[in-house]
Amino acid sequence: MAKPPCEAERHELHAHAERRHDSNSPRRAAPSSRQESHVRIATTPATNCYPPVICGSCGCNTAGPVWLTTEYDLSRVVPRPRSLMNAAIHVQGLNKTFSHKSALVDLALSIQPGEMVALIGASGSGKSTLLRHLAGLACCDRGNGGHVQVLGREVQAAGRLNSQVRRLRADIGYIFQQFNLVNRLSVMDNVLLGCLGRMPRWRGSLALFNREEKQRAMAALDRVGLADLASQRASTLSGGQQQRVAIARALTQRAEVILADEPIASLDPESARRVMEILTDINRRDGKTVV
Repeated sequence: MAKPPCEAERHELHAHAERRHDSNSPRRAAPSSRQESHVRIATTPATNCYPPVICGSCGCNTAGPVWLTTEYDLSRVVPRPRSLMNAAIHVQGLNKTFSHKSALVDLALSIQPGEMVALIGASGSGKSTLLRHLAGLACCDRGNGGHVQVLGREVQAAGRLNSQVRRLRADIGYIFQQFNLVNRLSVMDNVLLGCLGRMPRWRGSLALFNREEKQRAMAALDRVGLADLASQRASTLSGGQQQRVAIARALTQRAEVILADEPIASLDPESARRVMEILTDINRRDGKTVV
C-alpha cells in the first residue's frame, strides 16, 4: 500500500499528470470516475480531520490540503466527532446595561472546542461581565439581551437563565481574580469543593467525599505543584499558591470549559508566569477550552 506523498511530491506528480494528459490530447477531457479518486478529499487537520497526516516518505507534516490516491489507506484519516463540530461557546446579540450605561452591546462570539482565547481590553470594557454571562452568573437585558450557548446547551436567552443552568455549571470551571477560596478550610477541602456539582446534595452537605474524589483532588494538587500543602489552611498560602488551588479545584470539577477572570492580575511576575503555564498545559494536554 502506497504512502501519502509530501508537499513537494504532490506538486511533482500533479505537474507530471498534467503534461502527460496534454501530450495525449489537445483538448482537455472531462474527468473520468477513476480520475475523481485523485481529487482533494481531505482538508487541513485543523478543520475536518485529525490527527495531522504525516508524510510516509520524509516524515514531514502535511500542513496543506491532503491529496489522496486510490492506494492510500483511508483509515488513517479520522473524521472529527460530531460533537466537536459545534462551537464550545456561542454568543449572539448579547446586550447588558448597568444604570443606563451599556457594558455589552450586540456582542457576538464563537469559540471552538480546545481553543485558548484571551479577552483583551481596558479596565471596565466588559471582560469580566462577559465571562460571568458565559457561566450564567449574570443575566443579560430582558427582551433584546441575546443568547448564550456553552457546549451546545443554552445558558440564557432574552434575559432569562435556562432552568438547567446549575447542571451546566458543572461543566464550566470559573477561576476568579480573588481566588474565592474558603480561608478556614484546608487546601484539600477547597479542591474537593469542585466535586459538589456532580454529587448528590445530601453528600455535598455532609462533605462525604468518596475515595475516587479524594484521589482526583490529590492528583489535581500534584499537577499544580501543591500536593505537599494539602492539609494546610488556605489562608496561609501566598497569592500565587491560592490561584493554583483554584485551578486544581477546576480540574477536580472535570470542567470542559475553563473561564479565567484575570487570573494573574494580582500576582507577582513569577507566580503569574507559573499560573499561565499551568493553564496552557491544561489547554494543550487535556484539550480543554480556556478563556
